[in-house]
Amino acid sequence: MEHAKPLLNYIRKHVTLSEEEEVFLCSKIDYRKYLKGQYILQQGDISTTQCFILSGCTKMFFVDNDGQEHIVMFSIEDWWTSDLGSFVSQTPSDFNVQCLEASEVIQFPYETIESLFEGIPKLERFFRKIIEQAFVASQKRIIQNFSLSAKERYQLFHSKYPQIEQRIPQYMLASYLGFTKEFLSKVKKELLKP
Repeated sequence: MEHAKPLLNYIRKHVTLSEEEEVFLCSKIDYRKYLKGQYILQQGDISTTQCFILSGCTKMFFVDNDGQEHIVMFSIEDWWTSDLGSFVSQTPSDFNVQCLEASEVIQFPYETIESLFEGIPKLERFFRKIIEQAFVASQKRIIQNFSLSAKERYQLFHSKYPQIEQRIPQYMLASYLGFTKEFLSKVKKELLKP
């Protein structure tokens, strides 16, 4: 139950659970530690868990046919990570989820999600809210990629997620933003000019 405190605090921001519901929830989750570089999910495998990050940082990415890595998401403390499409449909994942730091996560196994929803109906509402937020964020990112310049995309990331930028290599940030690390370096130099 000690490991679950950050998760319970997070859930309390959205729904109120009774003490019995919290105990039931904690009985259905798995706590796991991962090493830096370790994969939580690999492309082609079926996503069997939804992961809440207690500590650490992960990246979600796919590798194209040319072997090029494309980062679509970073996750840090109090964030979620998983290939939701693979998890919901129980089909092979399009993405990898890899730890950029030693990470601790709470995992919700696929087999127990339905029993959680039956035992605590409020959790279904909670997960719906989380998925709605993720969907909206994903749509906004698509629009930003089409409508903002490279400089504007970097500035937006820098202002919204300074705590992530400090924890990831520049080439990964460049991949996430959709350009090369050399171009990112050029953009940052231009922003430093008086």
